[in-house]
Amino acid sequence: MPPNTTWFNEAKFGMFIHWGVYSVPGHGEWMLYDEKIPVDEYRRYADHFAPDDWDPRDWANLARDAGMRYMVLTARHHDGYCLYDSALSDFTAPKTAAKRDLVADYLAACRAAGLRAGLYYSLGDWHHPDYQAGPESDEWAGFIEYVHGQIRELCTNYGQLDVLWFDAARPGCVHCWQGEKLLAMIRELQPQCLVNNRGLLPADFDTPEQKIEPSGEDRLWETCLPIGHRWGFYRNEQYYKPTTRLLLDLVRITNGGGNFLLNVSPMADGRIPEPQQQILGEMGQWLQCHGEAIYGAQRCKFDTHGTFTVGATTAKGNSLYIHLMLWPGPGWALTELSNTVQSARLLTTGEEVEFDQQGDRIVFPTLPEEPPDPHISVIALELDSAPRNAK
Repeated sequence: MPPNTTWFNEAKFGMFIHWGVYSVPGHGEWMLYDEKIPVDEYRRYADHFAPDDWDPRDWANLARDAGMRYMVLTARHHDGYCLYDSALSDFTAPKTAAKRDLVADYLAACRAAGLRAGLYYSLGDWHHPDYQAGPESDEWAGFIEYVHGQIRELCTNYGQLDVLWFDAARPGCVHCWQGEKLLAMIRELQPQCLVNNRGLLPADFDTPEQKIEPSGEDRLWETCLPIGHRWGFYRNEQYYKPTTRLLLDLVRITNGGGNFLLNVSPMADGRIPEPQQQILGEMGQWLQCHGEAIYGAQRCKFDTHGTFTVGATTAKGNSLYIHLMLWPGPGWALTELSNTVQSARLLTTGEEVEFDQQGDRIVFPTLPEEPPDPHISVIALELDSAPRNAK
C-alpha cells in the first residue's frame, strides 16, 4: 500500500533546516568542498559544535507560529557529519562535542508541537574515502553498504518519519545507489514515509530547487528556497528575502499545486538569526488571516495575465482567491472568468465586497483606496463551480 499523501498535499508550507559543524565558522554548508579543507582539519570543527543550550522546541514553536505544517532537518549533509547516533561513523553529534542525539531531540519537539517530521540525508559524503574513490572503484560497494546502513538506522531507531529527503546523488547513475533496493527497504521499515525524487527514482514527490516549477497533474511537488543567499549559516549574511516576496512565492507555488519548503540556517548554538525569525513571524501573521486561501488549495486552473501583474490566484473547491500584491484600489476588474460569481469578500478583513459581473469581466467599484494588508491583500470569490478561464 502506498503512503498516504493527503497531509502533504494539504500542508503547503514547511521549514527546511540546514545545521551542522559548518555552522561553527559560518562559511556556509559547502565550505569543506569550496575551500578544499583537508578532512582531518575539517573534523576539528566538531570539537566546537556543542549546542548545550539548544532547545528544539524553539524551532518547532517558530515553525508552527509561522504557519508551517512540517519540518525537514539535515540529519547528514554532504560533509558526512551526522546529527544522530550512527553506529557506522564516529563523526557524529553524540561522539563529538555535542554529546547528544540532536535528531532524536528534534523529532520529539516536532511531534510535541503537532508538526509532521522529516529528515534530509545526503547520499554523497565528502568525508568518506570510499565516496571519493567513485562508483567505478572497488571501494564503492562498501560505501553503498554504509549509506544503506545509515538510512536503515534512521528508519529503525526514531519512530515514524513523515518525510525522507535525499540529495546529492550522482546524476545519471541510479544503479550506483541501488535505488530500487533502497526504496524497498524504506517502504518496508517506514511504509507511510514520503520519499523525494533525489535518490534518482520518482518516489513520491518532486523537489525543484531555487525555482518554482510545477510537476505534472498527477505528481506531488515541493519547491525549496533559502530565506537568504545560503542554505547553511553564513555569519555575514547581508540579505534576506523580503516577507512580501516569500509570501508571493508561497501563493504561486500553491497556485501550481505544490508545497513551499523554506530554509532557515541556525547558528552553531542552535539559535535561528533574529532577522529570519522576524520574517517567519510576519509570514505567520499573514497566514493566520489568509490561511484559508493556502492550506488544502489545489492547482488553480484560472489565471490571467492581468492578475499575475498584480499578484496571483489560488483555488479550493468553488472558491477563487485573488492575491493582490499590488493593490489596485476602486474600479479594478478581474477578467476572463467564465464562472458566475455568487459572493465576494475581502479575506483580509472579512468585509463583503461589492462587484458587478459583466460576462467574463468582474468589476470591483468600491475597493478601499489603500491596501488592507501590508504584504498581500486577498479577495475571496464564491463561484457556481470550480474556477475556470473563459478562454
